[in-house]
Amino acid sequence: MQNQEIEVKRHALYIVPEKSRVLIRQHVIANPVRVENILKRVRRLSEEQVEKSLASVLSGFKHRHRDIERVFERHCEGVCSSYPNKENLSPARRLLIGAYFTCEYSLEAAALFNPSIVPHPDQSAIPTGALRFIISLRATGEGHISSIEFRTGVVNSQGTITIDSSTSLASTPDLNRNPTINKAELLLKLKGRGVFSSSLQAMMRPLRRNVTLEQLHARVTHYRKGHKKNGNKQKREFDVLDAILKSNYEVRFSEELQLSERVIFPFSTDESNGMEDARFVRFVDDEGKPTYYATYTAYNGRTILPKLLETEDFLTFRVRTLAGKAVENKGMALFPRKIRGKYFMISRQDGEKLYIMVSSTMHRWNGHRQLLEPTLPWEYVQIGNCGSPIETEQGWILLTHGVGPMRKYCIGAILLDKDDPSKVIGQLHEPLIAPNENEREGYVPNVVYTCGALQHNGILIIPYAMSDYATSIASISVDELISKMW
Repeated sequence: MQNQEIEVKRHALYIVPEKSRVLIRQHVIANPVRVENILKRVRRLSEEQVEKSLASVLSGFKHRHRDIERVFERHCEGVCSSYPNKENLSPARRLLIGAYFTCEYSLEAAALFNPSIVPHPDQSAIPTGALRFIISLRATGEGHISSIEFRTGVVNSQGTITIDSSTSLASTPDLNRNPTINKAELLLKLKGRGVFSSSLQAMMRPLRRNVTLEQLHARVTHYRKGHKKNGNKQKREFDVLDAILKSNYEVRFSEELQLSERVIFPFSTDESNGMEDARFVRFVDDEGKPTYYATYTAYNGRTILPKLLETEDFLTFRVRTLAGKAVENKGMALFPRKIRGKYFMISRQDGEKLYIMVSSTMHRWNGHRQLLEPTLPWEYVQIGNCGSPIETEQGWILLTHGVGPMRKYCIGAILLDKDDPSKVIGQLHEPLIAPNENEREGYVPNVVYTCGALQHNGILIIPYAMSDYATSIASISVDELISKMW
């Protein structure tokens, strides 16, 4: 039952899934014989038939996507790369071929949920005392594939919240095929995977501190030519290196796209079935420079892999794997700054309790210690975090989720010591937010859940998912919340 002593304001704001928001994707046909048959059929069409068919396709789909002809051309090039006499294809025939190997994907068909919220990097042209924010959302569509979407809004000085209207268009970013890689970070990840031989170190030694992917591949090719006798051990080392490189990538959106139009869709094999539950945080380093990080769960349909997303402007995003024995489970949440010169992270290790981790580097996490186990009836099944801790004068507010009877999820809160967040100094003994009758129906019933909250002018703003279907927003006085924790 919800704690009646705390006044939680539920705002009449809802972010609901829209089936009409569709991405354009490549229609992959794995059978090469079928691909060849399609190409032959299109090749047999007269130029008049090609023009007519292409006009019909563009009439039906051009208004639903930006630059659809460029996508058709790219998809045509992908399937025609080895096709004989491909240079004899007319521009219209190339576009029509591309259309046959293209499809739409309704990225929100199932749900738009599990939000987190951070201050927008652009705070210009808003009223005094107001704050512009970004909400990240988990969009789930056909095949239960999850991607990351965004919405924007403003909270004024009195706590009134507005959500900006979103565009009907949805676009994925361009993949940077030659990103810069930090050598020290890469070595940490290799060591974390048990691949750190003297030969591999020797291969890496001549490389500069920051190296492009092309330079690294050139170095690997050169080294392997001169060390062909190293056998299976070396093969495994380079297989691991290749897997890491494919999992770490960089994407960039066009500046002309509204933030609500930008969709981060899975690129790497380890996240082919989804990028789940991104917990965004505005992290400020020792020099005062802000960077936005998000921990999320990569899922390939069989196994999970915790990963890290990084951006300064929500245009360019770097995707990184993490190293260490303590990053093998879901639900990690980074503190928004260093404490005593160290990085801190909330995590789960066993699917039941809360843990805290400390590291000297953002990219490798080994040790962990238990922070809290389920102690209250509404969280006896499990307790976990609901996003990054929020700093106050009294300590760090950490929103939690608790699972109780009938697998009912509620949102709670604990207070951590400001200088030593491994100490719990306060806790709500009743749920802060529990699903009401309007929130308990959905893809997964009886669930409220958030991946992050925001503090502004003494108000805690909590976007939260309703039964794994849609998203709403609640708010509460920070002082009142802290006063109820004991």
